[in-house]
Amino acid sequence: MSIFKRLFRIGSSEINNAMDKLEDPIKMTDQGIRDLKVDLNKSLQGLAQVKAIAIRTRNDIQQQKSQASQYENKAVLLLKKAQTGGIDPAEADRLASTALTKKEQAMQHVSSQEQILATQEGQVAKMEQNVQRLKSQISKWESELKTLKARHKVSEASTKLNKQLANIDSNSTVALLEKMKEKVDQQEALAESYADMADMNVTVDDEINKALGAGGAGGSASLLELKAKLGLGQGSATDKTDDEV
Repeated sequence: MSIFKRLFRIGSSEINNAMDKLEDPIKMTDQGIRDLKVDLNKSLQGLAQVKAIAIRTRNDIQQQKSQASQYENKAVLLLKKAQTGGIDPAEADRLASTALTKKEQAMQHVSSQEQILATQEGQVAKMEQNVQRLKSQISKWESELKTLKARHKVSEASTKLNKQLANIDSNSTVALLEKMKEKVDQQEALAESYADMADMNVTVDDEINKALGAGGAGGSASLLELKAKLGLGQGSATDKTDDEV
């Protein structure tokens, strides 16, 4: 049967060749199971047709048996009627013989049909066995395919995660940290450069004021007076020289 050719094809080298060509084996298996289900439906239709023929044959046998019994009963009634004078004995014998011939023909038909029925019932039994086997196999493959799909999803996700983990130090985190470190170094160097440039912009007056303190270039009046008494004023050295002379 073509059904079992497909059963063989599912596990044949064609799938291995397809896998070698990077075709999706799960999709191929899905399609194979769908094809088997189509064949299963066709087989069920064929089984129903064979069963219907067997049923008609069985009904025909029962009908022929019933007719054979009726012909035999009629023959008996004819003979009894002849005994009671209800019918001419010769006519009764003739009609009874005809009825018995009809009975024999019906029984011969029954015998022939019973042989045909035996063949049909054997075909029905074989087809039912094959259909049940195919149903069981499809159910088994569907269950296995469901498990494989789940395993495929898990393995695919695990592979992706493991790949990310494998690349995280060499290609991701370390590279980002190095780039960030370089950027911080550049920013620190730039800040130091700006600080140096700020020092370069200081004027002489700023330096003087810085040396004299917050009081400004001349200081406060009291501070100048004190410096004069101590001889620390701007003209102290000249005045001292003149006094000594």
